[in-house]
Amino acid sequence: MVVSVIIGCETAFWVFVLAGLACRYLLRRKTLGAVLLACTPVVDLVLLAATAYDLHQGGEASFIHGLAAIYIGVSIAFGSRMIRWADIRFAHRFAGGPPPEPKVKHGAEHARNERKGWLLHLLAWGIGCALLLGIIVWIGDETRTASLRSLIQMWSIVLAIDFLISFSYTLWPRKAKKEHGD
Repeated sequence: MVVSVIIGCETAFWVFVLAGLACRYLLRRKTLGAVLLACTPVVDLVLLAATAYDLHQGGEASFIHGLAAIYIGVSIAFGSRMIRWADIRFAHRFAGGPPPEPKVKHGAEHARNERKGWLLHLLAWGIGCALLLGIIVWIGDETRTASLRSLIQMWSIVLAIDFLISFSYTLWPRKAKKEHGD
């Protein structure tokens, strides 16, 4: 059950985003668009409730339950950034808005963007791990929650690797590629 809810929630997130942007720019219904975009956090609550219900009914905490916690952490940390990214592109394509700024790929600004991305990853990790630990404490049975502890460990390693990569650009910034003929 939880797998289908996770897939449904991920789909619902993007449906609300696209519907909100379509209302905002294609139908010129800004208020309705804002309401639909504001519904995206509700998707997270549905996912959290479904996960809690499944575990309360005696389900063994699995990677899938952990994935729900990760999804919620990532959605909260990166959700507004993802919506802003889609909004800029939608406005440009359908409402004559300015083109999106090209992604900076070198120098101090690139390093700053990498650090910001890592800080958002840290926020997602913190939220997700808090949810995972809450589930572990709530279930109170180490054998039923061992996969969640493993997931916390694995995500912590990924976060550490992301830190090394992201902050390496601060010490060794990427240089602009030289044009042919320079």
